[in-house]
Amino acid sequence: MYEIYETKLHLTEDNDRNAEQNKNYLKEKGIFMVNLMGSPGAGKTSLLRLTIDALKNKYRIGVMEADVDSDIDAAAMHELGVDVIQVHSSGLCHMDADMTRQGLEKMNLEDLDVVFLENIGNLVCPAEFDVGAAQKVMILSVPEGHDKPLKYPLMFKVSDCLIINKTDTADIFDFDIDTCRRYAEELHPGITVISLSAKTKEGSEAWIRWLEEKIEEWRNA
Repeated sequence: MYEIYETKLHLTEDNDRNAEQNKNYLKEKGIFMVNLMGSPGAGKTSLLRLTIDALKNKYRIGVMEADVDSDIDAAAMHELGVDVIQVHSSGLCHMDADMTRQGLEKMNLEDLDVVFLENIGNLVCPAEFDVGAAQKVMILSVPEGHDKPLKYPLMFKVSDCLIINKTDTADIFDFDIDTCRRYAEELHPGITVISLSAKTKEGSEAWIRWLEEKIEEWRNA
């Protein structure tokens, strides 16, 4: 007997089935989930702070914090008064659909409208594993460079929205926002690109408006 068995193919197929189950389960519960991805230090937690502050009076929000270790980000979310669960990945560089399901089962979903999954900081692995979220959002910070779409194309191809964060530092790091946008749109025609600074909140209105529109579209679908 001679056979080649592609383990990664079967792994992703199993994950896709689990992700679809998650998506259906969340739809039944009436919960809109966002999978927030990006590099360590890109500003995922800062963006979540800004977003929660803007939407907490309109939606009941929960956060699933995924990390290899520690609960620093979960503690920061807890201080904002939202339901939060910390998920440790046991060394894995991403969340998959089954891990996400386990996290959701620990949350009080009956009291939530929106769940944000802050995925593990990485521009590679999280892009390969669907978790069943209604929207995939990636955040790229100016210090990382405007060439990242060329270096990590899959992340940009699978994301529904690209947030370019830390625009208040664009001059310091010689970051070309238009070039980055063009690279992203060439990889994923139709991707939404929003430039903002989570620190100064400049440009954040466009992000909040886009997110609210997606939540309401999903609810009425």
